[in-house]
Amino acid sequence: MSDLIKEIQKRKTFGIISHPDAGKTTLTEKLLLFGGAIQEAGAVKSNKIKKGATSDFMEIERQRGISVATSVLAFEYKDHKINILDTPGHKDFAEDTYRTLTAVDSVIVVIDVAKGVEEQTEKLVQVCRMRNIPMLVFINKLDREGKDAFDLLDEVEQKLGLRVVPLSLPIGMGSDFQGIYNIWENNIQLFLEEKKQKVGESITFDDIHDPSIDEAIGSKAAQTLRDELELIQSVYPEFSREDYMKGDLQPVFFGSALNNFGVRELLDAFIEIAPMPQPKESDLRIVKPEENTFTGFVFKIHANMDPKHRDRLAFVKIVSGTFKRNENYLLVREGKKMKFSSPNAFFADKKEVVEESFPGDIVGLHDTGSFRIGDTLTGGEKLSFKGIPSFSPEHFRYINNNDPLKAKQLAKGIDQLMDEGVAQLFTLEMNGRKIIGTVGALQYEVIQYRLEHEYGAKCTYEPLAMHKACWVEADEKSEEFKEFARLKQRFLARDKYNQLVFLADSSFTIHMTQEKFPNVKLHFISEFRDN
Repeated sequence: MSDLIKEIQKRKTFGIISHPDAGKTTLTEKLLLFGGAIQEAGAVKSNKIKKGATSDFMEIERQRGISVATSVLAFEYKDHKINILDTPGHKDFAEDTYRTLTAVDSVIVVIDVAKGVEEQTEKLVQVCRMRNIPMLVFINKLDREGKDAFDLLDEVEQKLGLRVVPLSLPIGMGSDFQGIYNIWENNIQLFLEEKKQKVGESITFDDIHDPSIDEAIGSKAAQTLRDELELIQSVYPEFSREDYMKGDLQPVFFGSALNNFGVRELLDAFIEIAPMPQPKESDLRIVKPEENTFTGFVFKIHANMDPKHRDRLAFVKIVSGTFKRNENYLLVREGKKMKFSSPNAFFADKKEVVEESFPGDIVGLHDTGSFRIGDTLTGGEKLSFKGIPSFSPEHFRYINNNDPLKAKQLAKGIDQLMDEGVAQLFTLEMNGRKIIGTVGALQYEVIQYRLEHEYGAKCTYEPLAMHKACWVEADEKSEEFKEFARLKQRFLARDKYNQLVFLADSSFTIHMTQEKFPNVKLHFISEFRDN
């Protein structure tokens, strides 16, 4: 048992969230660089560095310079096993990010120094606050001109509703940027312009009035720094790990991920303060990581991790106990036992087979179509974890086959991509036409691209003016339901799991339908039957 507790204490599993282009993927790369997991970091958008970002492994991500899928990366740093989940920032892929947040124990929020708090960051932070997930804030791109540090701290407090405490402070900004004062460790890290991709030296001192500071950064900058530190002590609360763990206090770090600046400070403070794997609520009880029996849940499915092998992987977050290779585990929804001969640990697109994994780890299980997002695996207990969202789509389009000879490939491609949860497929009851519903419009481009490049199938879309998909719960033998089905037959479809769906063209239609047919319940989340 003590071995399990040791393993749990070593692990930190966190997600990185932000608005697109705040530098999230670049920060992920640099954390890997400091963790010694990669030798050279690839910027997402840099003509000088030809290497692509390690965590952007889908071809479309490399072309567009954005992340469209959550990637999992693991590395060892100072006797800790760190699992990072790099999430897409673009709002059209928010559903993937929301699900990923169910699998993390803490979060790093990345904010662009010039743009400040942006819309997508607000939404994601709201989800973290609802779940009381501990958050660290990293203000990025300090080598560019941007907002004043204190204005940014105010903005983070007001727009995101956070209570912040700065644990580092920039010295200058943009062209005047000289380095970072690390409040947490009491030292200054100097920024050397000519060694941009290398980390500058740091000076350690015991007293902020030490004259060596004036020598290093100039007396004017040193005086400004002393005044700002005085201001911080009088305005901001002292850091309390207990408040941070409860989600009531958020430490803030400054840096430039592209220039490796402030990243080590962030990582060192993170492994000291961030939570180890936490208990999780199930429908029966709260499951604690140190329990002997294995439990875990599927928060993501990815088809074609390796296009040559057409493999599907289910990403499982381990909640309790030890997961072992070749042992039988219960897939609770199906009530069937399954055994996994090659569970994978991740390093972006590189995978390796692992013998055992512990709470906090993410394992990839090869899937032949058995898993759905939100599934629970256990050592035998029939419990299910809660809180994995699946939203009603907001965009709808007919999908047409562009190449009649490739109908089989298209059907297989759609089937597998829908399992990933990026979009939902509806088949009209009336004429069997296929409709794809997504949360964001950019998903259509990704689906079209992947169907062609991974399955060799071409498709086109036709617009469809629909407002929402509503899952129908009703007694199908009742007269009321029969009347509903007769009146709404043009708008009734089946989803992938054969559940009946009503495609409503406006919120007014939904309201009128609910008034006219009170016993026909309409749901905006598809999991209502499992809950």
